[in-house]
Amino acid sequence: MRLQDDRDPETFAQFEAWRRSDPRCEDAYARLSAMHGMEALRRASESDARRLGSSVPAPVLAFDDRRRAKPRSWRPAMAGLAAVLLVMIGWQYGPEAVLRWQSDYMTAAGQRDTITLPDGSTVAINTSTAIALDFSDGRRHVSLLEGEAFFDVVHDPAHPFVVDGPFAEVEVLGTAFGVRTDSERDTVVLERGSVLVSRRGEDALLEPGQMIMASAAGLSAVASADLDQSLAWRDGRIVFRDRPFAAALDDLERYYGGRVMLMTDRASGRLVSGHYRIDDPDIAIRTLARSVGIDVTRFPGGILILR
Repeated sequence: MRLQDDRDPETFAQFEAWRRSDPRCEDAYARLSAMHGMEALRRASESDARRLGSSVPAPVLAFDDRRRAKPRSWRPAMAGLAAVLLVMIGWQYGPEAVLRWQSDYMTAAGQRDTITLPDGSTVAINTSTAIALDFSDGRRHVSLLEGEAFFDVVHDPAHPFVVDGPFAEVEVLGTAFGVRTDSERDTVVLERGSVLVSRRGEDALLEPGQMIMASAAGLSAVASADLDQSLAWRDGRIVFRDRPFAAALDDLERYYGGRVMLMTDRASGRLVSGHYRIDDPDIAIRTLARSVGIDVTRFPGGILILR
């Protein structure tokens, strides 16, 4: 910008010293100049100038070693930028696109929904959750592809109700239970009735108020569950009891549609407790951060920086 504005010999000399100091500087400037020379960027600049009542800006130019302006070719830059954008789009949205293709129902960050299934059972799905259904030929089968769901199953001894996640399969006749999956484990929590949880030949029968986890290593031991904490999301709440701050922040981030960046580790191990509303995750994250003395700054695009 300074090179374009003042074209001062001293500015150019400083620029030359910087550019020659490292091959990466030369490469970075070449890429930036090529991008600035793109036709699409020129048209956008002209459109903004007309909208603001300003004169149309002159074309953006790069400089050669003789301090003489010359236009940059924009076609190679456009092709390169398009390739980079395609890779970024695939990395960012590819997994979501696959989930949308596989699932019958899906919620976005912060969204919850309740679905009545073909047999009359209901499933409440939490934030960022995807499920697929198979109720053909008498089957009652739900695949939890991502996220968390609570099932209230209609009793039908002739047709067992089966829920499978990446690590576990849950079989029931008539009961109410929750299942949550992430990249490392499936967690099953039983509210009432009974369920049989299976993982590669291992089986465990749960009674009301119990929970179990299934991972690549197998099934955990059956343990007592804190139902108020595990199932609070159905009432629009999230409950922490002596939970490490970083883990609590991860849980809240599931409900937040933007990006949360923790730039300090001074409170990661601090234990936090409390009840938070998940219908306004921005406020919940700020409240949680303040409880351990961390400042929150919001940037455009829904980015929260915690430091």
